[in-house]
Amino acid sequence: MSFFSKLFGGGKPAEPKTPKTIAEADHNGFHIATAPMDEGGQFRVSALITKEVDGEMKSHRLIRADVCSSAQEASDMAMRKAKQIIDEQGERILH
Repeated sequence: MSFFSKLFGGGKPAEPKTPKTIAEADHNGFHIATAPMDEGGQFRVSALITKEVDGEMKSHRLIRADVCSSAQEASDMAMRKAKQIIDEQGERILH
């Protein structure tokens, strides 16, 4: 690839990174998988909450504005927040 192609945006766009699952747990019939999003040295609090309803798998992606200095810290916070949301809203989060 030439210098000018790189400079003016030619070539292949960057592939978005899929967040890596750090922790998983079941809570009140829901499954939680924490997956902090790498944001250039910090990690955004993120998790996937799923539950099977009437034979269909439903999900809710939790993404918070909070960022942490480590993936483990973001994972721990995501797990706490996901459990809190499940306790407060139940199946309403899946609609």
